[in-house]
Amino acid sequence: MKKLNTLREKFIKSASKTFYPGYGCLLCGIEVFGARFCAECYARLKFNDGETCPVCGRKTMKNEICIECKAYLPAFDKAVSALEYDGAAPQLVTSFKNSRPYLADWFAEIMAAKAALLPAADGIVPVPMTRKAERRRGYNQAGLLAQRISAIKGIPVLWGAVIKAEDTKNQKGLTRAERIKNLSRAFKSDKKAVAGKTILIVDDVMTTGATLNCITESLKKAGAAKVFCVTAASVTYSVTDPR
Repeated sequence: MKKLNTLREKFIKSASKTFYPGYGCLLCGIEVFGARFCAECYARLKFNDGETCPVCGRKTMKNEICIECKAYLPAFDKAVSALEYDGAAPQLVTSFKNSRPYLADWFAEIMAAKAALLPAADGIVPVPMTRKAERRRGYNQAGLLAQRISAIKGIPVLWGAVIKAEDTKNQKGLTRAERIKNLSRAFKSDKKAVAGKTILIVDDVMTTGATLNCITESLKKAGAAKVFCVTAASVTYSVTDPR
């Protein structure tokens, strides 16, 4: 009986992730009804509802502009994030980016709620990928988030308003300065699509903010009036020198 129960649990976990994601905890896969997570996994989520930088939106010790934003004022007007990139968030985001696109539904719900703190936008812009990179992954996770947030908030997605013109090396492990250099010529914005508009950029994670910043610079160069950002998660602000 014990062996049978173990096999049943393994089957439920596998099936919930692959065929019936609505019936399994989004983290561990255990059978749940009427909830997205089991109690244990939900306790591992860290919602970014405490003290945050009013500019970049990352968690801080005090509700004031972080030293990093004072040193390198972002081009975007304000950013917010739903989760801290800690606890269960890294696992969820990695799964979302690599194999579980349906996680966009839950991420979009908490992101849309967080975006309510921002001024109304005229259009949503997902962080773009090159066609080659999108074909390799099979989907653009930021595009999935934008699509679902659009449905929740009734704001159109401005598909193609920003394109990634060239592939760049992976940002992971790069310093802030290296990230900016890596992305400096990557993004191009369509003036006809964004001029005079308030734009909401959507992405999965803010680390240093270099990607969001470079896209914002491209948008404002094309005439966007205001640019705000919302991400599923953001890395907690660190006093370590970001250079």
